[in-house]
Amino acid sequence: MKFKDYYKILGVSKNASDAEIKKAYRKLARKYHPDVNPNDKEAEKKFKEINEANEVLGNPENRKKYDKYGEHWKHAEEYEKAQQHQKQYQHAGGQQYYSGGFTDDDFSDFFSSMFGGGFSGGGFSGGGRNVKFRGQDFHAELQLNLSDVFKTQKHTINVNGKKIRLTIPAGVENGQEIKIKGYGGEGVNGGPKGDLYIKFNIINDTPFKRDKNNLYLNVDLDLYKAVLGGDIMINTMDGKVKLKVKPETQNGTKVKLRGKGFPVYKQKGVFGDLYVTYNVKIPTNLTEKEKALFKELAKLRK
Repeated sequence: MKFKDYYKILGVSKNASDAEIKKAYRKLARKYHPDVNPNDKEAEKKFKEINEANEVLGNPENRKKYDKYGEHWKHAEEYEKAQQHQKQYQHAGGQQYYSGGFTDDDFSDFFSSMFGGGFSGGGFSGGGRNVKFRGQDFHAELQLNLSDVFKTQKHTINVNGKKIRLTIPAGVENGQEIKIKGYGGEGVNGGPKGDLYIKFNIINDTPFKRDKNNLYLNVDLDLYKAVLGGDIMINTMDGKVKLKVKPETQNGTKVKLRGKGFPVYKQKGVFGDLYVTYNVKIPTNLTEKEKALFKELAKLRK
C-alpha cells in the first residue's frame, strides 16, 4: 500500500498543534463533504482521505505512533510486543492471541523479520501454534445538526464500503464518541472482529445555545409588553409555548422553563431546562404624537 502523508493531506506541518490540525480538518471536511459535492467521485475520495488523516493526526496516541513508525503505525503495538516476547514465542507452547490489523502478507513479512523466518501460513513452523489477531478498529466521524439529535433516530453510514444502520439516541453531545462492538476489521486466523468508534460532530442549526442538557434562548420584548406585561409565544425545540410576561419586566430578565431543554442521553423522557433571557427593545422612528406622549409620561414620572 502506498504511504500516505497525512500532514500533507491536511495541509499542515509536522509541528502543527492539535488546534491547527482540528481547524484544517474542519475546513477541508466542509469543502469536500458529499452533501456539498453530490455525485463528485473525486470529492468523495478526497473526503475519505481527509477523514482518514484526521483519525490519525487528530488522536494524540495515533499521531505519536504515526510519527514514530510512519506507514507501519497501525502495527506499533505488535512490533513492540513481539520484541518484548521474542523468547516466549520461540520456546513457549500453547496458543497466542494478539490485537492488531495485520493482513496475511504483513504476518509473513513481520514475523520473518522478527523471528528469522519461523512463521509460516497459519502458525509457527514446528510449534503447531495458531496465532490469532483481533481485527483493526475503525474510526469514523458523523456530522449531524443539533436538531437531528433532539430525538432518537436511525442513520445509515458508509464505513469502508459497508453500509451500517445505526440507532442514534437523543441527546448525544458534540465530540462524544460511541463504540459499536464487532463492526471493525475482520479478525485473522479466527481472531475476533475489531470495533467501530463513531465521533459526533454536532453543528448548531438552531437559535438555541446548548450547555449539556440545558438550552438558552434570547427573546426580544417590545417596550410596551415589558412595561405593561402580557402573553407572548416563543419557540422551543419541540414546539411553541405561551409565556406570561410580568409587568415592569427589566431588560436582561431570565426565566426558566423546566423540562423544556435538551433530552438527557439514554434517559428516556428526561430533559434539561430552557432559560429565556428578555431583551427589551426600545422603539425607533417615533411619530410626533408618540414623542409627545412620551414627554407627558416623563412629566408624570417627575
